[in-house]
Amino acid sequence: MDFHGIAGAVCRSLTASKDGPSLYDVCDPVLQSYQGGDAHLGQFYRTALGNPPLRALLRRTGLPALKDGERLAGLRAALLAARDEPAPDWAAVGAPVAALMDDLGVRHPAPPAAGAPGRPPDLAEIERVIRLTGAHLLHSFRRNGFIPTYAAFNLIGDPDIGGREMLMALTGLNARGYKNSTLLFSLARIFIAHSPARALINPPWRGIAEPMWEPVQIRHRSAYYDAFFTEALLGLIESGLASPGEAAAARHAIAEMVEFCLKTSAEEVPSQDGATVNVITALAPGKHPRFSRFFAQIKQDLGFGIYVPDCDTTACAFSAATQAGSDDPILGQPLVDFYRGYQVRAGANEPRVTVPLNDHIDYEGGVVTWIDNLRGERPYGNDLDPTLNLDILEVSFRNLKRWKIIETPQRLETLHRIIAFQQKLVESGAFKNPRSHIYYLPELYSAYFGRCYAAFVALPLTAQRIIDPHNLFALIRARVLGYVKDELIAHEMNPFDAALALMALAHLDAEPSSFTPALHCIVQQLGEGGRKGPYKAYEWNKMKTPTRILVGGPEVTSAFVLIALALARKRMAGA
Repeated sequence: MDFHGIAGAVCRSLTASKDGPSLYDVCDPVLQSYQGGDAHLGQFYRTALGNPPLRALLRRTGLPALKDGERLAGLRAALLAARDEPAPDWAAVGAPVAALMDDLGVRHPAPPAAGAPGRPPDLAEIERVIRLTGAHLLHSFRRNGFIPTYAAFNLIGDPDIGGREMLMALTGLNARGYKNSTLLFSLARIFIAHSPARALINPPWRGIAEPMWEPVQIRHRSAYYDAFFTEALLGLIESGLASPGEAAAARHAIAEMVEFCLKTSAEEVPSQDGATVNVITALAPGKHPRFSRFFAQIKQDLGFGIYVPDCDTTACAFSAATQAGSDDPILGQPLVDFYRGYQVRAGANEPRVTVPLNDHIDYEGGVVTWIDNLRGERPYGNDLDPTLNLDILEVSFRNLKRWKIIETPQRLETLHRIIAFQQKLVESGAFKNPRSHIYYLPELYSAYFGRCYAAFVALPLTAQRIIDPHNLFALIRARVLGYVKDELIAHEMNPFDAALALMALAHLDAEPSSFTPALHCIVQQLGEGGRKGPYKAYEWNKMKTPTRILVGGPEVTSAFVLIALALARKRMAGA
């Protein structure tokens, strides 16, 4: 949105004709100031929703439905219950909010079809982008002491979260702070959806991955991000396009990031057999996530203070360290044994998925996301993401010998069940549905399947046949390639979309002629990031609850572009 569009949206918001009670008419009498009860609910309201800029934008947005006095009273009574009851009935609390969420009108992007470009970019243009994105990552590491990633809120929320899903979150999340934030963000979404401010908060964009709105980006560091920056810099070194000084700087950054993943971010947790295991936490303790003092306090005020390790960060950190040649003893732990304890067995163990936002897919054989810490905390409840399960397969393939997977029937069975989970997902076509994915997009699932497939086909043929006796990887490969070729690259893309498409195509051994649309998009959009970097920040992953929180950054886009182009260049040279 340009300056005139922003100014127009602000003006319409400030001068709108109010028709019914506003968010603040509903909440101020209950949450602005009170004694007793749950203090966090009011703190969250004042910090996240009652701040002056948002108040100014939404104060004239009223809901006609709430002109019904009985309905307004019921909504306030629900907020009072959430505020004052020691153990609220969260389904009852959320019901009046869920009833107002039917007409949010939030939809997934539907990019128009795009014509195929005439020719691929010259090799010199591709190599120039590889050098520029590599230099961007190295400069960022040198300037910051790490490569940052950013989080940003989109208060309109996620298209897949309606009233039903909001109630799932309210009843499935464990930490009261996350329940509070889910309740209030969901209420705010309703007013934003009916406000002229909607155009400002959720402007249209090109492609599928959402650009991140710069004014509200929160800089931070996580082992999950360091793992992928490690893979990008390994790709830069392998390309041979880095200068000797850049290659040395890349090796230094890789060593530092692997150390951050395996040492700084390691956390001891209980395994299902009663022993303890070292895994990798989503946010390292203390100063290590590198939040500014301002945002560290905001994070605490909003109730996002409890973090637990997760299966995906652990898998990706172990994978990156393995690729970097680390011999740290932590890598000797057969993670597949630990993951087995978090694997869903239909009808056999307790229901592990407490927040089943994607309950249209069959969870059997899948591994859930969040890991209980030593105190037994489960602030997010638990969910199950298909892309995470690809990362578990990928790290298992890279450590097949080290973890003696083929020689251990129980470990091999765990992989077989994850592969069967992926087969059902892909055969049903559900992998193309954004609702199937908790933290990612279908295009990112496709890129990560390519990454997993490359690790699989690098194994000896005898190992491949034991792991995949029914040739399911070939079936999944064909379906994913069909989606990327016929849907993703056949429509308008932004550079992040294009990088993911190119990763999938190159890893899945597609013909180099199919690379042209993605290569063209990446080269043509070079420079769009202005002074922040070669490219803009886009949605890499997200939290669908408590609202749509996006994670990405200019450096993230550079990393994925670098990986994709290095893979494509290698394939084109061998074609």
